[in-house]
Amino acid sequence: MKTSTRDQAEGMFHQVKGQLKEIAGELSDNPKLEAEGTVEKISGAVQEKVGQVKKVFGISSVLLVAAAALLTLSVPAQASRMDDRIESSAKQSYLFKTYLQEDDIKIESKDGAVTLTGIVAEDFHKSLAQETVAGLPGVKNVDNRLEVKGTPPTANSDAWLRDKVKVTLLFHRSVSAGNTEVDVKDGIVTLRGAAASQAQKELTAEYAKDVEGVKDVRNEMTVNKTPKKKHTVGEKIDDASITAQVKMTLLYHRSTSALKTSVTTKKGVVTLSGKAGNTAELDLATKLANDVNGVKSVNNRMTIK
Repeated sequence: MKTSTRDQAEGMFHQVKGQLKEIAGELSDNPKLEAEGTVEKISGAVQEKVGQVKKVFGISSVLLVAAAALLTLSVPAQASRMDDRIESSAKQSYLFKTYLQEDDIKIESKDGAVTLTGIVAEDFHKSLAQETVAGLPGVKNVDNRLEVKGTPPTANSDAWLRDKVKVTLLFHRSVSAGNTEVDVKDGIVTLRGAAASQAQKELTAEYAKDVEGVKDVRNEMTVNKTPKKKHTVGEKIDDASITAQVKMTLLYHRSTSALKTSVTTKKGVVTLSGKAGNTAELDLATKLANDVNGVKSVNNRMTIK
């Protein structure tokens, strides 16, 4: 077989293979596989063009190499567009615009390797930013160099527990973190503020009690007899933000913190995979994920070890 024909055939093969990888990556929410497919597809197109050049012009190998080099310029251009898309998507994500908007976070992506630098107001903002970016398509890894403004609370201190309880309530839509005051003394949490119903009051206490390190909860919240209608903004929450919230929710709850859970989101539908110790843990992971802002439904594929 002539080299020109072989190059064309191999180029077409790699284009098809790359296309299949892209589709498989998209369907399985695997950005790495999708990115690999894109690169292989472009490489295949280059190889096919080389074969066409050989066949039509019969040019020398030196010129052929030069032509191939010019064609491969499309690969870094593609990578550059992907990096721009990653940086833009991160800044436009729900979590960056809602909870991280006051932080000074710089995002730099190079071939899918993202570096975060800057100053954040809260310690959990570091994790929130990292998890959000990590969930974006095309991101291979995240180097988190963010620094916290001031001195973060000492681990297991009352201030540290208070922050964990607040964050835990923050991502659950069935409770109102904004209307809940949290105080901690010697590991005992006191809740004050207004709940929309008795059920919401009890659920707030249940979530607070399940935070690692909390010894007990005193629920002094009041129930509004005429609760205000909840105002719905209608803002769409992107998949990366949903994934980040679910991951941190499962991590902050004592009953699910030890679970090795993989979280992916596609159009608001969350898929959990990994291992649970028993049926109760598996069901709780589903319940907690279902109550996260933006989640439409949960597909729990976890197995019991």
